[in-house]
Amino acid sequence: MAYPGYGGGFGNFSGQMPGMQMLMGQPVPGEGPYVPPGGYLGYPAYSNSYSAEDPMWRYFTDVAGQDGEVDAEELQKCLTQSGISGTYSPFSLETCRIMIAMLDRDYTGKMGFNEFKELWTALNGWKQNFVTIDQDQSGTVEHHELNQAIVAMGYRLSPQTLSAIVKRYSKNGRIFFDDYVACCVKLRALTDFFRRRDHLQQGVVNFVYDDFLQGTMTI
Repeated sequence: MAYPGYGGGFGNFSGQMPGMQMLMGQPVPGEGPYVPPGGYLGYPAYSNSYSAEDPMWRYFTDVAGQDGEVDAEELQKCLTQSGISGTYSPFSLETCRIMIAMLDRDYTGKMGFNEFKELWTALNGWKQNFVTIDQDQSGTVEHHELNQAIVAMGYRLSPQTLSAIVKRYSKNGRIFFDDYVACCVKLRALTDFFRRRDHLQQGVVNFVYDDFLQGTMTI
């Protein structure tokens, strides 16, 4: 089974969003080429190396603790200082928590520099997607635009699921950048959690209750 949202590591945004239609079970456009871990189609994969001249390294070390990692509050400060949100509002603490959970493979509740670079690559991709659909530069997108963006990233979801997601992340009929990113993070994290347990790649998994809670309550 070809999993949605994994054609480019963080969702294959193919530029076909307007009017794009995709039925359940159909191949994802652009799926197939190998992309290195952390890569995003159209964006370079993150690198394990770093330099004191790397702006990301400076942002990270300015707030990281002695253990060389950041928690949610430190990540929020780091992202705010970096200006990655641009003209949009800074990320909320809750969104920063789920960003860490998305990449927290050892359940420490923190993020190291390599994970931070992986997150940075994803955020830049998601931001470009948001700017593309926020054509009036209002800082928000409408229900149908979020729906189209989710489909264009390769997620093959039922209309009922798409509707539930849109309602969950909208405020007064609009979706703000912070909520848009939170939606992208959770979609990726939960799909990854499911995919790792779908050994036959058939879209069906049997969960142990404790495993289910561990995977969902931490995101």
